[in-house]
Amino acid sequence: MLARNSDLDGVISSVEQLEAKFNRKFNYPWVFLNDEPFSYEFKRRVKVLTNGDVSFGLIPHETWVQPPWIDEERARRGRNMLTQDGVIYGGNYRNMCRFNSGFFFRHELLTPYKWYWRVEPNVRFYCDLEYDPFVFMEDHDKIYGFTISMPEWESTITSLWSVVKEFILDHPEYVSPNNSMGFISDDAGDSYNMCHFWSNFEIADMDFWRGEAYTKFFNYLENTGGFYYEASEIWGDAPVHSIAAALFTRKDQLHFFKDIGYKHAEFAHCPQGRQWREGHCSCNPNDSFDFAENSCLRHFMRLDDDWMFG
Repeated sequence: MLARNSDLDGVISSVEQLEAKFNRKFNYPWVFLNDEPFSYEFKRRVKVLTNGDVSFGLIPHETWVQPPWIDEERARRGRNMLTQDGVIYGGNYRNMCRFNSGFFFRHELLTPYKWYWRVEPNVRFYCDLEYDPFVFMEDHDKIYGFTISMPEWESTITSLWSVVKEFILDHPEYVSPNNSMGFISDDAGDSYNMCHFWSNFEIADMDFWRGEAYTKFFNYLENTGGFYYEASEIWGDAPVHSIAAALFTRKDQLHFFKDIGYKHAEFAHCPQGRQWREGHCSCNPNDSFDFAENSCLRHFMRLDDDWMFG
């Protein structure tokens, strides 16, 4: 979990729920990362919530702050334009997006692990989870799992897809023959339909991010300066992860965790029918974002209905 000392109440809420719904049975370790040292109070309050091991790490300065080769004047103009346009995210958010896109999985506290479950402060977990999703992913040769998918705010990534297409043209060998282009494009890759997996929830294989295809992909994006330069844009980790997962894996390696009830901000996924009942879910099935007009789940479903709901 990426968090600050000021997030303590939200961290406690998220950890307490996930422990009660899942991890109390499995005792997986927790890793907390911060760009500043965690306080004694933060560590003390969090450690008592779980029987699993808990680690607190400091994010290396060079993987968090704007790289020294970035033209600060050009980057500053971009930040100012975002503010003028009423976009609420700015410089520090760009740092976080870049870190989550290209560096979290290389942090020394995470290098011993293959699988991770991304958790954020102030989220909700609604259902009991009786099985181990990491074992499920491993046994079924999955790479990336999600609960909510939606379109990105188009004005924040207008140049991203052109860079992606340049990378694909230069490196066609990394594109899976059985990819999920149909999830992220409605015209066979000519344009990006803005659909992405909402990355505040991810259960995924870090070896995929550490692999050759994604490493070269991220470095390609990084070398354009796009995480900082684009005047009215913010390249978020959600579209970056989603595009890579869609293109560089087989479509059957992506998994919709339809049985995990989850909410972040005002958007929620609530299981339906038997899975709602068996999971003892506290969410209202009618409030699920899955089939809202601006949900991208239907784009994912059309990839292959048979295996997606298997």
